[in-house]
Amino acid sequence: MSLLRVAGLEAAYGDFRALHGVSFAVEAGEIVSVIGANGAGKTTALKSVMGIVRPAAGEIVFDGERIDGRPPREIVERGLALVPEGRNLFREMTVEDNLLVGAHVRRVRRSAATLLGAVYARFPMLQPLRTRAAGTLSGGQQQVVAIGRALMSEPRVLLMDEPSLGLAPKTTLEIFAVVREINRAGVAVVLVEQNVVQALELASRAYVLSEGRTVMEGTAATIRDNADVKRHFLGEM
Repeated sequence: MSLLRVAGLEAAYGDFRALHGVSFAVEAGEIVSVIGANGAGKTTALKSVMGIVRPAAGEIVFDGERIDGRPPREIVERGLALVPEGRNLFREMTVEDNLLVGAHVRRVRRSAATLLGAVYARFPMLQPLRTRAAGTLSGGQQQVVAIGRALMSEPRVLLMDEPSLGLAPKTTLEIFAVVREINRAGVAVVLVEQNVVQALELASRAYVLSEGRTVMEGTAATIRDNADVKRHFLGEM
């Protein structure tokens, strides 16, 4: 049984149908990449899993239980967390206060100090920045704060939406190294990423979305070698 299974997911924004039966699955301890053009439905799929967007149809099953339609707080309580596109930090709040937001769920609230120490140990560059306003940090530093905030809830599955967006190439490589390290620590990762080459290098399996539908799935190597993927996403002929 997959740790997270999404089947036949449909979602809409008003009259606009964003998802038309999207399906994907994540096994414990693996990295799965979800790729597709802008507007393919990748962000909506992640938001639907997290309860931010309420699905119109389909199933989302986590650890054997249906979670579709449940509120975001309950979904985080169960062991999923999202690093959203654009980071969505509280810019006027300090780095440490932003991190502590991630520990507001009941399951980990009493362990907040211990978890905070673990985040600082994992990301030592955050310790001297702890009293700085998050909005004054560089893009790469803000992304690390967003990842640390998600890890404060001790997720079993971490959903990451475009973690390299707007970052310099060197910083992007550092963020991908962080993703690999998190996964090696036992956290399954669903990675939506514009940098398709790096995303497929990190992942064991991948899914391709197009116009709100899952149109391809397989091992990352198989997806990487597909002629359509090479043409549309990798710039190869």
